[in-house]
Amino acid sequence: MSQQEPPKIEFPCENYPIKVLGDATPELHTYVVEIMERHAPGFDQTRITVKESSKGSFRSLTVWITATGVEQLTAIHEDLRVNRMIKMVM
Repeated sequence: MSQQEPPKIEFPCENYPIKVLGDATPELHTYVVEIMERHAPGFDQTRITVKESSKGSFRSLTVWITATGVEQLTAIHEDLRVNRMIKMVM
């Protein structure tokens, strides 16, 4: 079985989606916006999509940013993952 390399991303990359899955609390949205503003200032908050799980326990937020590089994406991922209410970042 051959190892496939992930697709190369050319930076800056507009409309780069970051999906965050976490507990269904109002704090989740606030925290995600705070982290995105720190790493992708001026991103369009009106494009955030929110979906609830079928039982209402979890919520996913998809945020669209202009990704400027691997360092930025790594920093966003690390800052999001330190919060216990966040279960997964994609």
